[in-house]
Amino acid sequence: MQIDKLRGKALDQLFESILSLRDKEECYRFFDDLCTINEIQSLAQRLEVARMLREKKTYHIIESETGASTATISRVKRCLNYGNDSYEMVLERIKGSDREEAEE
Repeated sequence: MQIDKLRGKALDQLFESILSLRDKEECYRFFDDLCTINEIQSLAQRLEVARMLREKKTYHIIESETGASTATISRVKRCLNYGNDSYEMVLERIKGSDREEAEE
């Protein structure tokens, strides 16, 4: 795992902070203070690229719909194929919550 290179007190504190957030509103507020708008949008864009790649969308469609570069798309695809399966894990988890929100 490459994440082992990052492990440390500061990163543990960051993850504990994120895990302490109670709802979407707290996430919006925390990330607004923590990150620039561009950083937040880049993270969201990568997750959307992963979702679209799972749906077998082409690079061209992903690029035109998300504005992601082919380099970003390739990086996300590499993570989907050879990473820690975290994109798969969270996309499966939020797929259920998306359905619940649509039903409300």
